[in-house]
Amino acid sequence: MKGKISYSSSGVNYSSVDPIKKLAQIKALETSSNLDKFNTKEVSESRGESAFVWEEEACYKAFVIEGLGTKNLVADEVRKITGKTYYDQIAQDTVAMIVNDLVVVGAQTQVINAHFATGTSSWFEDEQRSKDLIEGWAKACNLAGATWGGGETAPLKDIIDSSTIELSGAAIGIIKPKNKLTLGDKLQTGDIIILIESSGIHANGLTLVREIASKLPQGYETKLSDGTTLGETLLTPTHIYVQLVSDLFEAGIDIHYMVNITGHGWRKLMRANREFSYTINEVPPVSPLFEFIQKESESTDEEMYGTFNMGAGFALFIPSSDVEKLQEIAQKNNLKSYNAGVVEEGERQVIIKPKNITFAGDTLDLR
Repeated sequence: MKGKISYSSSGVNYSSVDPIKKLAQIKALETSSNLDKFNTKEVSESRGESAFVWEEEACYKAFVIEGLGTKNLVADEVRKITGKTYYDQIAQDTVAMIVNDLVVVGAQTQVINAHFATGTSSWFEDEQRSKDLIEGWAKACNLAGATWGGGETAPLKDIIDSSTIELSGAAIGIIKPKNKLTLGDKLQTGDIIILIESSGIHANGLTLVREIASKLPQGYETKLSDGTTLGETLLTPTHIYVQLVSDLFEAGIDIHYMVNITGHGWRKLMRANREFSYTINEVPPVSPLFEFIQKESESTDEEMYGTFNMGAGFALFIPSSDVEKLQEIAQKNNLKSYNAGVVEEGERQVIIKPKNITFAGDTLDLR
């Protein structure tokens, strides 16, 4: 027997991290009065959302800092097989993690900064890898419609392994006009839940998959059922949803809430600070990649949908009258969309009917 591999056994346990996030929010709130001297004020409802928001005279501003995680370690291993660095794709993953979190509050990304931390400065001596990283980052900023403002290259000897790099960054965005601010206060019963396709695993759950790969005889060269290899499939770059959201606002779609489906999987569908039940009646087809991960990790459906995006990278909550128009715009952006479910009265929970899964409210404890 291979033995079960869970996300927590592979080294990632949200029950250990989430309480620290909540404590940080409490202490951070105590600093909010420091904005007074700039004649601005925080939007307290944004605490616990993907992006922090504050109000200025003519607009709101939003800020995010995010990291890639461990996906670049997959790129390093697959390079040994194919000779490609994949760091252009890894750069897009990192930028996507940042801007997809920023856009959910209705913000248009203005400036993105990079943080590249290495074990030693010698990491940058690999010219092809460094070139791919820089060019990929610039391309991703253009996809997000944002300026790359700068950043930090930090050699952190004895903190980071000398052979690796930690990729992260931050972004600031503008919400203008102010009625574009999207924090879930407009959510109501009857709202439709639209799921937008992911491009694959995106950048969450890689720690678990790396453990799976380490136990496979062919490692990242293992073939999936569709004939692709595990390694290159994992490295498919993350979708950037900024243009889609921009087009939806431009078309007058009444967006009541948005969610970037990353860590915590589909539990993120109940991220809003509201008491509703989110009932899912249709799920995207499960890809060969997720089928493979589930089989090799011996995970239940509940564990898979509670960890991975399972084919849905982004969710929008809108009135039923806007569904057809939204789906037309998604199609023009070359993104599949699913009229997946509905917001209903009831206790805070996510009910995935086709999989007979219910995530109770206390399984997403971020506030």
